[in-house]
Amino acid sequence: MAVLLLRRAISGAAVVFGVLTLMFFLLRLAPGDPARLLVGPAATEEQVTAQRRALGLDRPLPAQYAAWLGRFVRGDWGTSISTGRPVTRTLAEAWPATVRLVGISLVLSYLLGIAIGVLQAMRGGRLDTALSVVTVTLFALPGYWLGLMLVMVFTYQTRMLPAFGAAGFDSDFLTGWERIADRLRHFALPLATLTLIGIGGTARYVRGAMLDVAGAPFVAIARAKGLSSARVAVRHVLRNALIPVVTLLGLSLPALFSGAVFIEAIFAWPGVGRVLVEGVVARDYPVVMAATAVSAALVVAGNLLAEALVGWADPRVRTGHGGGSA
Repeated sequence: MAVLLLRRAISGAAVVFGVLTLMFFLLRLAPGDPARLLVGPAATEEQVTAQRRALGLDRPLPAQYAAWLGRFVRGDWGTSISTGRPVTRTLAEAWPATVRLVGISLVLSYLLGIAIGVLQAMRGGRLDTALSVVTVTLFALPGYWLGLMLVMVFTYQTRMLPAFGAAGFDSDFLTGWERIADRLRHFALPLATLTLIGIGGTARYVRGAMLDVAGAPFVAIARAKGLSSARVAVRHVLRNALIPVVTLLGLSLPALFSGAVFIEAIFAWPGVGRVLVEGVVARDYPVVMAATAVSAALVVAGNLLAEALVGWADPRVRTGHGGGSA
């Protein structure tokens, strides 16, 4: 298992390298000039040229890439073009917010999705049909659209929850439970958006996995022994159905992080996604490259975690043997 995880880590590092290389050249080929944005519209061509030379943008693309890669592997991620702050400090302030949002959303979407999927598989009938309609709809909805609809309902119509930022303007003057309540109110809408979409996919997957396992011979044997339906469902069906569900964790993390980019931009959540969007708009190359590296590394780490969980849940993965669920 350790060898498998090491191979996955090496391939994950190669993926991160490939993503960063592709992002580097796409940024340079995209319309927009960071030097012109930095000096302003009233600047002369001589000033723009001087600024491009100062930023190293007047060199050929291969030379720019080689210089950037050399600095990047040494841990020098550069300075933000638009703010003048070190990129590492900007990301150090941003990534905990993204991990908090994505992590809690992942836990809630799996807990609720598994519960709904189990209920669908056990009850069937009209309840299964109704929940299927709801989960398929949630899974199909674009995250940014759902987020905007939640803002329209809970912020502009009912005025129950704030839509932007991680805290109110007066949060520095709040203490105790008032401060906690303010943070939770700002956290509610972005968390609900990511969680609702995650619930739909997880519930559909759990329902299908449980229905597949329910027809296995060992389940029939458990029922023939006189075990209750609830015990058979939990101890035999759900336990074996969760093995492929763990694999879904690794598959869902890339989509979750990419979705978080748009959610953070919509709700002005101070995470890596918002930093990435603002960097793209400002053509802030160092910020975009560093934010992309962090996002890609988090996705790779999530996939490694999923591999480890699969190995823990299914001994056949640790021993290298395949086969169906049993």
